[in-house]
Amino acid sequence: MGDSRSAMKETTFQALIDAGLIEIGDGYRAKNNELGGTGPLFLRAGHVSDTHISFDGVERFHSHLADAVASKMSKPGDVVITTKGNSTGRTAFITPDLPPFVYSPHLSYWRSKDHGAIVPGFLRAWSNGAEFSEQLEGMKLSTDMAPYLSLTDQRRLHITLPPPDEQRSIARVLGGLNDKIELNRRMNRTLEDLARGLFRSWFVDFDPVTKNGNGRAPATPAGLFPKRLVDSPIGPIPEGWRVSTIGQEVSVVGGSTPSTDEPKFWEGGKHCWVTPRDLSRLTDPVVIDCERRITDAGLTQISSGLMPRGTVLLSSRAPIGYLAIADVPVAVNQGFIGLKCDKGLPGVFALRWCEENMEEVLSRAGGTTFAEISKAAFRPIPMVVPTAEVIEAFARAAQGWHDQIVANVRQSRQLAALRDALLPQLLSGEIRLREAEAAVGESLRSGGTPRRGDGNTHPRTGKAAGTAKGRA
Repeated sequence: MGDSRSAMKETTFQALIDAGLIEIGDGYRAKNNELGGTGPLFLRAGHVSDTHISFDGVERFHSHLADAVASKMSKPGDVVITTKGNSTGRTAFITPDLPPFVYSPHLSYWRSKDHGAIVPGFLRAWSNGAEFSEQLEGMKLSTDMAPYLSLTDQRRLHITLPPPDEQRSIARVLGGLNDKIELNRRMNRTLEDLARGLFRSWFVDFDPVTKNGNGRAPATPAGLFPKRLVDSPIGPIPEGWRVSTIGQEVSVVGGSTPSTDEPKFWEGGKHCWVTPRDLSRLTDPVVIDCERRITDAGLTQISSGLMPRGTVLLSSRAPIGYLAIADVPVAVNQGFIGLKCDKGLPGVFALRWCEENMEEVLSRAGGTTFAEISKAAFRPIPMVVPTAEVIEAFARAAQGWHDQIVANVRQSRQLAALRDALLPQLLSGEIRLREAEAAVGESLRSGGTPRRGDGNTHPRTGKAAGTAKGRA
């Protein structure tokens, strides 16, 4: 491919639109009385996470509006992009297995109208590459208001197009990385469902106890569960278990923001400093990195200091309810409650407990400008504490699932970095297609890490690659 650089075509989206090769558009401005039915799905920007789409909680139009919204309906092969707010620039791809939906106004789509000239899979790859991300950053910085990517901005985008055959080859090679990232994401959903289901069965519904009492014991570790429930101040609980509060079972701490006007707190920082914004971008409840880092001096400004790996993070305002386990030591800002699991409850238990008790957490929130739950309001929330043996049995299963989730997240990050680095190298002629294929194949075989380079370097020379989004 490196020999065909002269065949590359540098053009703009507007030129491609004028030639009838692509269509770009935005979404339908739905009125409240148009939603709440059983008709077409209405996809909002919040359902588009980097590289994939979630349909959890998606609203529907009333059925009689199907014709009115048909012009804003998705089609397989569309590239979807978020266009407003801090999430501007997230992209996803519409595969044939996804249900059709109506775009909302904060979404745009790029649609090839001639697959023989513009390969949809290549547009998908290009949306993750440096050429687009660098232009996107420039557009974000051009306004003092919240980031916004208008249709006018999108028409001005410059794009480098290889010949169609090479577009198809690039789409195939880089699409393999995207497919593996998506497979990891789906696997993680399954693992989360397993952990969530086991927690609910054992610690919310008390299934092993009630079924023991009925002579129908489920497949649980022998002898761990009693055969009856007993009264307690918060209702029936398994015999031998106790009622406590979350504040008695974990160390509940908060965070703060060192002065951003003091360079010594930030410049050259090596410690992860996490904000709710970091958690809002997660597709899995795992923190392995952060947007900003603080120095040792900055760390002294935060009373909770550096919290250990395994700490559960709960966003306590704007909004309440983001949850994750830190897989690296972290410091946090004032938008968090940190649950340091240093008193016997493992992080995988505390995470699911928070999830199951979120309604209670929200009910204790106060605030006038926005809802917020304080540490003082959080600590007294009652909890049922099982025996140490039951906790240990749950932790053995849940920690194994969590560790696999973490491994999948790390692999997906590495695969995304390789994907984002390969495209500009292919377009510039730095590497040939067969070298990219070899790098991708090696990375998939080795669990995400190619032996030559780390996803941010040239697969053959080891030199630094161009900047791209680096998202999973």
